[in-house]
Amino acid sequence: MKKIWQLVSDFLKRADMLLFSLCAICTIFGIVLISSATRTYDNPSRFIIVQVLAFFIGIGLFVILTIIDIDIIADKWAFLFVFNIFFLLLLIPFGVGAEETGNRGWLRFLGIGIQPSEVVKVVYIVLMAKHISYLREYKNLNSPLSLVQLVFHFAFMFGLIVFVSDDLGSALVFLFIFVVMLFVAGVKLYWFAIGAAGVAALTPFVWNNFLSENQKERILAPYVSSIDPAGFGIKWQSNQSKLALASGQLTGTGLYNGPQTQSNALSQKHTDFIFSVAGEELGMIACCFIMLLLLLIVIRCVYIGIKSRNTMNMLVCFGVASVVFFQTFENIGMCIGITPVIGITLPFFSYGGSSLFSLFAAMGLVSGIKFRPKPERFHSNV
Repeated sequence: MKKIWQLVSDFLKRADMLLFSLCAICTIFGIVLISSATRTYDNPSRFIIVQVLAFFIGIGLFVILTIIDIDIIADKWAFLFVFNIFFLLLLIPFGVGAEETGNRGWLRFLGIGIQPSEVVKVVYIVLMAKHISYLREYKNLNSPLSLVQLVFHFAFMFGLIVFVSDDLGSALVFLFIFVVMLFVAGVKLYWFAIGAAGVAALTPFVWNNFLSENQKERILAPYVSSIDPAGFGIKWQSNQSKLALASGQLTGTGLYNGPQTQSNALSQKHTDFIFSVAGEELGMIACCFIMLLLLLIVIRCVYIGIKSRNTMNMLVCFGVASVVFFQTFENIGMCIGITPVIGITLPFFSYGGSSLFSLFAAMGLVSGIKFRPKPERFHSNV
């Protein structure tokens, strides 16, 4: 028994308990908001049960991935790559969810739903970090050949996600991870300029040949007033969200007492628009607190990455930070009407078991980097 307590004590000292505490506070706060958002649904307790179970699974993954050396995980890159492809390809015969989310990005077995893109996202961070760090340390990262490899790696995953799930929102998270990792690894700015020019050149072709009219309207809705001027179509969700946030003012209307939330006028309130629930019922103070918590998580991940002084570890930390940052920015942007409504959830707060335990797994990777610092002789200059 004494040895067990010693191991627990050692874990608590070496793991990043500050990062874990921030994530746990966000999750518990999110469960409270979900309980209010789902109060008017049939069988609301099931949402809480799923989120709590995902929380406990996430804690287990956080502990496991803190203890396991990330180098051991990354060395299995071939298996991880095949796993990502296989897991996503399962969506072709088994993908569901189009009626609720507009895409087929979910697998459901025996009443249990899993979103593969959330799980694959964590594995992708490790794979991309491994790939970039290898090219940076043993090749020339800024050579055309190296960048072609990396672009192909990213484009393959991006295209696969869009093809099998029709979920452009999730695919954009992968794009942001890729860009952040390249920048942090030291890719020259002129390559980003060339990439931006290439994207700009391809945009009209993609716009005219691959996007549906509904997708085009969703993208343009926040910026073009002539789209749904009455606000009863494509802009309905965004308008109701802004109304909920405005009615909350500074301190909110009270938990379980939000007019938009409790009347079901606010759709997808437990997932995409949980931030609006917080704003309506708990006010701007709660919204600021949520943003502060998520900003601290991003800062902590970046800090651990910088302190690691190891290329792959640094890239993993920045990759995880980029997920939280992008999803936070996009989700809050959806809620206040400045970004398109594309189904991006608010990290740790929105309902979704796959998203929650995957985020804790990602945080476990970051904690593991703090848990097991590299000897000085293995450090590489950043």
